[in-house]
Amino acid sequence: MSYSTADSFRPVTLDDVRGAQKMLSGVARVTAMEGSRHLSQMVGAPVHLKCENLQRTGSFKLRGAYVRIAGLLPEERAAGVVAASAGNHAQGVALASSLLGVRSTVFMPRGAPLPKVSATRDYGAEVRLHGQVVDETLAAAQEYAAETGAVFIHPFDHPDIIAGQGTVGLEILEQCPEARTVLVGIGGGGLAAGIAVAVKALRPEVRVVGVQAAGAAAYPPSLAAGRPVSVENPATMADGIKVGRPGDVPFRIVGELVDEVRTVSEDELSAALLLCLERAKLVVEPAGASPVAALLSDPGAFEGPVVAVLSGGNVDPVLMERVLRHGMAAQGRYLAVRLRLTDRPGALATLLGVLSVVDANVLDVSHVRTDPRLGLTEAEVELHLETKGPAHCTEVGQALREAGYTVIG
Repeated sequence: MSYSTADSFRPVTLDDVRGAQKMLSGVARVTAMEGSRHLSQMVGAPVHLKCENLQRTGSFKLRGAYVRIAGLLPEERAAGVVAASAGNHAQGVALASSLLGVRSTVFMPRGAPLPKVSATRDYGAEVRLHGQVVDETLAAAQEYAAETGAVFIHPFDHPDIIAGQGTVGLEILEQCPEARTVLVGIGGGGLAAGIAVAVKALRPEVRVVGVQAAGAAAYPPSLAAGRPVSVENPATMADGIKVGRPGDVPFRIVGELVDEVRTVSEDELSAALLLCLERAKLVVEPAGASPVAALLSDPGAFEGPVVAVLSGGNVDPVLMERVLRHGMAAQGRYLAVRLRLTDRPGALATLLGVLSVVDANVLDVSHVRTDPRLGLTEAEVELHLETKGPAHCTEVGQALREAGYTVIG
């Protein structure tokens, strides 16, 4: 199942996906399908989570990378492969290359999270840090390919990659044959395209819905224009789907087979990640949680049973902490306030006493006495509080004002 450059626009068929599934037997895991009682109650129909976050390397990317590299000619394998990625694709290419005995070089941005850099090296790739953004890293990888003859392994814009990712769709229908809706995150489009090829060929009545982060949503304008168009400066915490332009190959498939592409906000992504962790006990990265975010934003829009694909779980611990805090704030469970008080002995204890009465849990206190903005007898306090929801946040603010404090942020 190898395609030349001239063949790169060849349609991806169900036979291609089935061939990829045979190739991946014993290599990629058949990941679990977990029911979610909480989401099922919200949607009013069964909701199942396809746990690609539990795949080897922590995401679906191994599937496509292995199929692509396995399909190379002997002389191409001898030249080695090169890729550019901030994380998931890097690890997929590294492991696939090691399993196939192919030398791999992976270019990663200088700011890539250290756990992802270390994991890519551990899987056997030579890692080169270059550039500050993925576009710079991508250019460096393509230049390396031109200079050395190494085969560039694109993260989504190749039929072999799409066929490999499509094996997720075959597993979904095997594990949940009664599914009526499949939700999948979409960046460049490789996973959504592959799943759509498999699902629509076997069950054309099943609705396939792509989900993009609103700050990096290149598919809606591209579909409207009938061709891939770029989004300038895509911005989202979901780096796995932070792609400024759809791939040419997946775009045609998505346009033909994917029923709808929705967008979700950063608040919805944060809330979805928090829900996966608390309710499903699953560590999921923001991109992987995007289908759950779509369910949270509009639970009545999807016919069940629904399958939400959790595409990856490689989240940097520092980002995880920030996203969880953001998610708690979006749900009214975390509140940050700044206020001024008279700087006298016992003033801070009195303030904390007010918060204790309304049962707000103090997580952190910052107390500033010396600042040009403050009067001689003033102090500024910043409080980080754990709260119980929006109503409780309102109650806390009201209690502070009634106690005579001026809340300034």
